[in-house]
Amino acid sequence: MADEDKIVVATSVFREGAEWREMEERIRERTPARLMEGRAGASYRTATQLQLRADHAAARDAVQAELDLSAHLGQGFLSRWGIFEVSTEAKTKAEYLLRPDLGRRFDEAARSAIGELCPHGCKLQIAIGDGLSVKAVSAQVPALLPLLMAGADERGWQTGRTFAIRHCRVGVMNEIGELLMPSAVVLLVGERPGLATAESLSAYLAYRPRAGHSDAQRNLVSNIHAKGVATAEAAARILKLVEAMFQERTSGVHLKEELQAGRQIVE
Repeated sequence: MADEDKIVVATSVFREGAEWREMEERIRERTPARLMEGRAGASYRTATQLQLRADHAAARDAVQAELDLSAHLGQGFLSRWGIFEVSTEAKTKAEYLLRPDLGRRFDEAARSAIGELCPHGCKLQIAIGDGLSVKAVSAQVPALLPLLMAGADERGWQTGRTFAIRHCRVGVMNEIGELLMPSAVVLLVGERPGLATAESLSAYLAYRPRAGHSDAQRNLVSNIHAKGVATAEAAARILKLVEAMFQERTSGVHLKEELQAGRQIVE
């Protein structure tokens, strides 16, 4: 038997053994990435290929979907939290995708509504943005928002009235800061979908956001979804970051998040 044939046989035996199965399970617990899926000749297996196509279609649908508050969050949830909807200067989803700058600015109707319906100078203002995945908003916000509101109440923070933003980009946080002057803003926004999930939500946080601020002045808790950061963990991390913002009077690159594992990261 040639040496290369011996290697193939040895590899096949190893892949069928208990050690391989244990290693495979440990890897899959750590990442949703498609690792060790196997192949059929030079191609993916049929089941893998079909799943890839389905996940790609789900990602495209999530990006193209328009926000419908009643359908995606439920009328009971909207009534409970007094959520109302405003829009940015992007008038259509196509315009929003082609012109990110328009998604960073409220239209005039939005500025008027926010000014009239939201209290000014609150400790914490939470907003919901459709972003690049309405599906993520629908899947994660109903569980996450109540946890954040309860945590804020326990800490004695005055919270503003939550509102939802159609065709939203992260930079709109600056306008929220200018309009309402809160001490901190948390924006819950749908992430760009990938092939692992179309339901991933991000929470962007900023201390006293103002015009001209960039991602350097913001912190981020990302990958909030069933296979990523659980909603309870996300809420705890967000609230802890906001506490740190109030204590340090800053956010972004100047504020480090202390994770349970003892690692420090800068969001």
